[in-house]
Amino acid sequence: MDNTTIGLLAVGILLLLMALRVPIGFALATVAFGGTWTVRGPRPAASILQNLPYEFTAHWTLTAVPMFLLMGALAGNSGMTTDLFRALRLLFGRLRGGIAIATNFAGAGFAAACGSSMATTATLGRIAVPEMLKAGYSPALATGVASAVGTLGAIIPPSIMMIVYAIFAEVSAGKMLIAGILPGLLTAAAYALVINLSVRLKPDMAPMIQAEPIPRAETRRVLWRTWPLPVLSLGVIGGIYSGLVSPTEAGALGAGLAFLVAALRRSLSADVIRRSLYETVSTTASILFIATGALLFTRFLALTGLPYEIAGLIDQMGTDPLVIVLGASIVYLVFGCFLDPLGVLLLTLPVVLPIFHAADIDPIWIGVIIVKYLEIGMLTPPLGLNVFVMKGVVGDRVPLGTIFRGVSLFLVAEVFVMALLIGFPQIVTFLPVLM
Repeated sequence: MDNTTIGLLAVGILLLLMALRVPIGFALATVAFGGTWTVRGPRPAASILQNLPYEFTAHWTLTAVPMFLLMGALAGNSGMTTDLFRALRLLFGRLRGGIAIATNFAGAGFAAACGSSMATTATLGRIAVPEMLKAGYSPALATGVASAVGTLGAIIPPSIMMIVYAIFAEVSAGKMLIAGILPGLLTAAAYALVINLSVRLKPDMAPMIQAEPIPRAETRRVLWRTWPLPVLSLGVIGGIYSGLVSPTEAGALGAGLAFLVAALRRSLSADVIRRSLYETVSTTASILFIATGALLFTRFLALTGLPYEIAGLIDQMGTDPLVIVLGASIVYLVFGCFLDPLGVLLLTLPVVLPIFHAADIDPIWIGVIIVKYLEIGMLTPPLGLNVFVMKGVVGDRVPLGTIFRGVSLFLVAEVFVMALLIGFPQIVTFLPVLM
């Protein structure tokens, strides 16, 4: 049996293990170790297992991951997201569908201080969905918008997915983060348009709220309390874009600002610190475990030569780059329906990156496209992770099928967004080029 065949067999075994719900990090590491043993013998396999995990986790750029996670945890646990939602509800609440639109933009704001899709979804599920249900909104619309806008957590910087992609693709992490700004804003605008059109066509989805006039002093007080999230976002994004700080330093800056802002708001209690640190440590450990397994699997595939064989076949066929991108789109949409997005990203990069390189495809542009498709997969059945996160938050109040039905509205918006991003790459590359 030649090495390429061994590589294909290993991929099949890995997919089988994931289908059996074996933790993806463990599955990746186990198959990589067994495959390396088969190809090179026990001593090289033990050497890779001994050295690579440390070499990878000691990567300087990866220190941004726990810092951004800590920033998001502090922002959520100290009430900054709640204040932003209240202010946006005040601005949009009198419009038909206004609370849903407020939820959409509040999600975009929290995404800029979080970096996690599922954390954004869970936060909005606790804060915004009960408010919409209480106001008589359709359960499908209420849960659908909160689930869909969670995907912005992986696009709008700081994005953990973007940082991990940048490390594996060997591109600038700063440019990857900045590249997500315009696609993220475009997606939020498309979602708002979908909400507006939906409630116009079906007014019973979002009844008009006859709210009493709010005194100007109360309005100013509510709006004033929204300053923390813009400060965090501008501090991080502005620092990266201006070149004053690296992405790693921006993570530390964001975490420091989050501590300072929470303290100034007098919401930095011992319980907030404890919960934020626990969320940061547990999430960081999960991400690094998966990423380390993926790195081991990447090295094993390189030993088999499988990625280069596939890239060589594609190069000989002379396939148009657009066809390659569309083909990759189908693969990522299918995988995203069943598997953890970070796991899919790390599993597929060893295979697809040589193909994209051979086709001379911009790695930053295709990185944003890949992350977008993986996030769309978090909304699609049978295993849309964001939908199941939302179900866990709302419990028995809303059936799972209703949440999927609500999310389908926003998948229509994603079709147009992806068409624009693929048809006009400048939307993604414009800001990074200016850096």
